[in-house]
Amino acid sequence: MRPTLVVGNWKMNGSRAVNAELLQGILAGLSPDIQATCAVCVPAPYLFQCEQLLAGSSVAWGAQDVATEPCGAFTGEVCVSMLHDFGCRYVIVGHSERRGYHGESNELVARKAKAALDAGLTPIVCIGETLEQREAGETNDVVGGQLHAVLELVGFEDVSRLVLAYEPVWAIGTGKTATPEMAQQVHADMRALVRKCNVDAAETVQILYGGSMKPENARELLAQPDIDGGLIGGAALKADDFLAILRAA
Repeated sequence: MRPTLVVGNWKMNGSRAVNAELLQGILAGLSPDIQATCAVCVPAPYLFQCEQLLAGSSVAWGAQDVATEPCGAFTGEVCVSMLHDFGCRYVIVGHSERRGYHGESNELVARKAKAALDAGLTPIVCIGETLEQREAGETNDVVGGQLHAVLELVGFEDVSRLVLAYEPVWAIGTGKTATPEMAQQVHADMRALVRKCNVDAAETVQILYGGSMKPENARELLAQPDIDGGLIGGAALKADDFLAILRAA
């Protein structure tokens, strides 16, 4: 059995007061019956606050993006050593919003994943197709291309240190729904691609579902054999909802 991982992606939300209330609510609601590993990935300005409030707890924290370069004249970027300074364990790379709004290529995402791994961070590599790609029957090609770029650059030995997240972009904010069975099929296909690179890693690598997981659908999604947790958006901004997903896990 692979351990379950539930990660909250706050996106561009939060304030010091709101964050404190949310994190304190999560910490207060954690109980021994919650078996899943838990983390929050927050905007860079709030990493210090997370370190202060979560240090010593069972909740890990991380960032939402990272630069490929270790330092230098890259205005606005945040490098791996800076994330280390604030005790980060995870960093999201290749989120659909980064790919879509900022034009991040498969190759750039792969370089970010490798930079994170080389620095001892765990990259959560997001992969997924748009509505247009889904309707054109291109899911396998898109998902396979995004994943292959990462596996090729990371290399055989380090594949097991990745966390993958399937984001069906077409099922986020479109009114369309990915059924647990549809999500499971893509997760299984992703695991099969990993298996071609590293048989052992395919059995241990965690593949999270990032398509609007909520308390109402979490249990059914997490019951699928190849869904190992969730990358949670809106529900991660409410302590009760986030805790309900953790309990479902």
